[in-house]
Amino acid sequence: MNRMDTMSAAALDAMIHVLDLEPGDRVLVVTDKSTATCGQAFADGAKSHGCAVTTYNLPEYNRPLTGMPAEMPALLDDATVVINAIIGDCREIPFRLQWIHAIEVNGRVRMGHSPGIDEDMMVSGPMNVDYGKMLEHAANLMSGFTGASAVHISTPAGTDLRLNLTDRLFVHDLKATVEVGANLPCGEIYCAPVETGADGILVIDGSFGCHGPVIAPVAITLNSGNAVDVTGEDDEVVGIINTLMDTDAGSRTIAELGIGLNPGARLTTRMLEAEKAFQTAHIAFGSNEGFPGGVNHSTMHMDYLFMRPTMEVFFPDGGSRLVMDDGKPVQVSR
Repeated sequence: MNRMDTMSAAALDAMIHVLDLEPGDRVLVVTDKSTATCGQAFADGAKSHGCAVTTYNLPEYNRPLTGMPAEMPALLDDATVVINAIIGDCREIPFRLQWIHAIEVNGRVRMGHSPGIDEDMMVSGPMNVDYGKMLEHAANLMSGFTGASAVHISTPAGTDLRLNLTDRLFVHDLKATVEVGANLPCGEIYCAPVETGADGILVIDGSFGCHGPVIAPVAITLNSGNAVDVTGEDDEVVGIINTLMDTDAGSRTIAELGIGLNPGARLTTRMLEAEKAFQTAHIAFGSNEGFPGGVNHSTMHMDYLFMRPTMEVFFPDGGSRLVMDDGKPVQVSR
């Protein structure tokens, strides 16, 4: 099997397992010059399954895109599945959030979202996994959070953070629905913590956004859900993070707690893959309006990844439960 055939087979496997792709689906592949081979792999995989496929190439002029091209919403009229195999430029987050919103409010389209996908992801690692086993792990970890009112997170690098989870549900990205799409590659559970209920220190020793791995840890101080201070030895990185967090009024507000479950995901410069890596978790700031219970509006959504988390959840009756220990999920009794 040549490289392109391998990519197409991986794309089809992911679409069948995560998007429930059927031969009668009408697939729209959104791609661009930099990710054209990945887009072609998804198109070829869908065609081999008997699907009708349309490919839309994002315009190369006016990049990075800060808004959705006017012709894009009409592309959804005939689609039942959308694949976004596009570059992962952080400057295009406002465009991507607009496009995702248009897809999800459509109410009949399942989305596979792949900003920053590359050929390596499709021929090795995160897209060549046992999806059934990941679903089992996700169900176990989510059951550990069921009914929790708070979680305390600590790491060897110094994270000491408490989040309010009252009435905030965890979901996974292993099955797309017409209401909420999924990343490809997939492999995380996530929730929107209460936006005013995060306090403590978050130490980033993994990677963030489009920057990739950090050379030295970065500490973010949270007070009542807002990032109030960013410190670290690398002044350039601290400056980048502060700039991202000053994008708008909502970009310093906690948006997400995510936990990686994909055994094939690696700590690469691509957050699309890195945030799925096993024994990692991430906190995002900015928009979470598409998450269950999320109410924060922003044109930014930026993930910050940390390693080997220990998580203890607390319940309204005063009880507690360990759900992660040094990065490893704890089996929950049923």
